[in-house]
Amino acid sequence: MKPKNSIPRIAQAGFTLVELMVGLTIGLLAVMIIIQVISVFEAQQRSTSGSADAQTNGGIALYSIGREMQMAGFPLVPFTNSPLECTAFTYGATGITNIAPALITDGVAAGSTNASDTITIRYGTSAMGGVPTQVSSLVGSAATVGTNLGCSVGDITILNTTTTCNLSSVTAVSAAGTSPISVTLQNTTGATSGANLACLGSWNEVSYAVNQTTGNLDRTAVVNGVSTTTPSVVGVVNIQAQYGISATAGSNTIVGWVDPTGATWGTTATTPTTANRNLIKAIRIAVVARNANQAPSAVTAACSSLTAAAPTGLCAWEGSATSPAPTISLVNGDANWAKYRYRVFQTIVPLRNVIWSKDTL
Repeated sequence: MKPKNSIPRIAQAGFTLVELMVGLTIGLLAVMIIIQVISVFEAQQRSTSGSADAQTNGGIALYSIGREMQMAGFPLVPFTNSPLECTAFTYGATGITNIAPALITDGVAAGSTNASDTITIRYGTSAMGGVPTQVSSLVGSAATVGTNLGCSVGDITILNTTTTCNLSSVTAVSAAGTSPISVTLQNTTGATSGANLACLGSWNEVSYAVNQTTGNLDRTAVVNGVSTTTPSVVGVVNIQAQYGISATAGSNTIVGWVDPTGATWGTTATTPTTANRNLIKAIRIAVVARNANQAPSAVTAACSSLTAAAPTGLCAWEGSATSPAPTISLVNGDANWAKYRYRVFQTIVPLRNVIWSKDTL
């Protein structure tokens, strides 16, 4: 009998078309869910990191302005007939046009420029604190003084008699041990016998303003008439500031906060007057920093009130009926301003060099 030599048939296994389609569908759904989760996570991550950047930038900007403002008015020292009381000025060839410790220029919205204020701070660098000495005589351009009080060549000087001030610069100082002691001036106007002469060191006029084109907070420093502008902080879109004023120059109690506008407080060649300027005892500042990531819809609203308690929206601070808060308006800077998130930082900086002078004003 012939033996059987057959190999058993192996069952064929595999996926049907229906099974493949179901598998692909499940896979696609899983990929879609993963992509959506990653997208949401990435959006949250960008928003968080952008807000952190805005918080850092705003804090640095406020610190920078506040730190420099503490120097405002140095070294216009307090004494009878001090430079802060001068109503008539001669600036000579110094390149200086103002010695007001701190002034605010109100921002005006126009086209692509939002209404952001400019803060200007002025101070000297004298190592001797600007202590004055009296002029006894003038020989040519050399003023004879009792002591030169650390005056150096290139220093800005201020000569004042009662309410008249004259600025000049030092071109030479008599050698140590020389008698009489003299300071040679570039401009001798006002260098009469009995006038007070003080060396201010280098005279700095520093302005902080928002650069509407770059989105930077720019710092412009004018030192003895020479100007230099440098970007200070990125991501700052608006600055608002107000004057804290006292009832009298001899008082340091703030009785109200006013915008730098109008005939009294607007910044022009003649305002504020010396009398009104000496009422300014503090500057209140709000710095607005923006998260650079734009949301698909509006996430920020305009400030609900400038006078009511606990306002909501993009506000500088809580104002009152007698001292309204300044308006933060970014409409002119960007039509999509409401689709960004913002951080507002605010502080009050006392003008300590003006405060210390209250008894002489």
